[in-house]
Amino acid sequence: MAKMFMLFVLCVLPALAIGSRPMSNPFNVQGRVYCDTCRAGFETSATTYIPGAKVRVECKNKSTMELVYSKEATTDSTGTYNIEVDEDHQDQLCDAMLVSSPQSDCATVSPGRDRARVILTGLNGIASQKRFANAMGFMKEKALSGCAQVLKQYQEYDE
Repeated sequence: MAKMFMLFVLCVLPALAIGSRPMSNPFNVQGRVYCDTCRAGFETSATTYIPGAKVRVECKNKSTMELVYSKEATTDSTGTYNIEVDEDHQDQLCDAMLVSSPQSDCATVSPGRDRARVILTGLNGIASQKRFANAMGFMKEKALSGCAQVLKQYQEYDE
């Protein structure tokens, strides 16, 4: 019985102590925010990236969908954001999401491009702490002139 107790003390308690401390190497969630200038629903050669856009990472409990973590950031001059997350969110659903665009002419959220799922746990076999989120986008109210030519590149040809 004493051996079992000693095994418990030596193996389980240190694991519990490590699990309750903040991570020494935080996750870094990185992504970009774009302006869909052609209203295509995806990035094109005419796409521009938005500096100063606000983005948030939110994590919710898988069972209750209760918000348990939230952190906001702003994109840099290239439309890229980096958000450091100090905790492991193994049993949670985490998303990067658009908050706002500083460009009044490109402030409508592109349908289906308003959020990107990110996995924020170290218990999934990924060695790196960097997590890349899919690009998220806003779209112009009206497509720019020249977009018909840009979109022609993406048409399928049946021959």
